[in-house]
Amino acid sequence: MLAGQGLEPAAGVDEVGRGSLAGPVVAAAVMLPPAIRLHPKLDDSKRLDARCRSEVYRWIVGLPGVAYGVGFAAVEEIDRWNILGASMLAMSRAVLALARRPGIVLVDGREAPPLDVPVLTVVGGDGRCACIAAASILAKVRRDQWMAEIDQEHPRFGFARHKGYGTARHWEALRRHGPTPIHRRSFLGRLSADWSPDLPWDRGA
Repeated sequence: MLAGQGLEPAAGVDEVGRGSLAGPVVAAAVMLPPAIRLHPKLDDSKRLDARCRSEVYRWIVGLPGVAYGVGFAAVEEIDRWNILGASMLAMSRAVLALARRPGIVLVDGREAPPLDVPVLTVVGGDGRCACIAAASILAKVRRDQWMAEIDQEHPRFGFARHKGYGTARHWEALRRHGPTPIHRRSFLGRLSADWSPDLPWDRGA
């Protein structure tokens, strides 16, 4: 259908990290080569365990003719523009990072970033469109890698395990040590309000 309208090639776009208390929101855009045999485990990243995601991630980035881009929106941008605005920013950056211009961008969800190419939103797209599923995996793996690296700077918080989401261990670490520079102030509610700006943020072990 898209080809008949002159809209191919399509780039799938998805993001991860909207609900996290810390770290960036990360988006990916993926243009899969035409007429390829899809990986049997290609699916919404949330349906895959870490081992499967890594396997499919390696398949995606190793495909001959694939084009992909990754975009980050930093904690400061999340706090400044809110999470929706930051997510749109990360998606735009991911599309701009593509080596080739897509004919259309398929975005998971109901909101789409402003782009100079046609955009179609697809609710549940990460489970329905191969290119969006690929983007969800790429974004998830890249963000998890980032959180694992930052864990070395702040080992008391367990970022490598919970990836910045609000687990009981994470909240307890926040109460004991205060926020780090990668925490989203706008997400911490009363805890953030109680943390005096005159006190230093946790800088690590």
